[in-house]
Amino acid sequence: MVFSVNFKVRDYECDLQGIVNNGVYFNYLEHARHEFLLGKGVDFAILAEQKINLVVIRCEMNFKGSLRPGDEFYVQVEVQQQSKLKFIFLQKVVRISDDKVMLDAIVTGTSVNEKGRPFLCKEIECLFT
Repeated sequence: MVFSVNFKVRDYECDLQGIVNNGVYFNYLEHARHEFLLGKGVDFAILAEQKINLVVIRCEMNFKGSLRPGDEFYVQVEVQQQSKLKFIFLQKVVRISDDKVMLDAIVTGTSVNEKGRPFLCKEIECLFT
């Protein structure tokens, strides 16, 4: 099942060219991943109390178009297990007015314990069953 979150470009997210600054897309993607995880019952605060941290270890972003001030769009999120220690989020930024994919991304993550060692915590494992 694909999860999505709606957004609207704010003026201050744009650069001198009048388009969304490339770094802002990281924020869009991260917010959508967090909303996805919260919707699945994965709470960062509770994990942090248990000394478990979810971390991004790689991010690949393919820019296909530029969002502009006022554009409405949504970010899609799907998650897959990549290995015993890693999971990936497949994400897309899609402009609503014409359903055009503006960006697609693969974000690789893992969970780490209090010693910084990677493992797949049970809260993430549950996303794949």
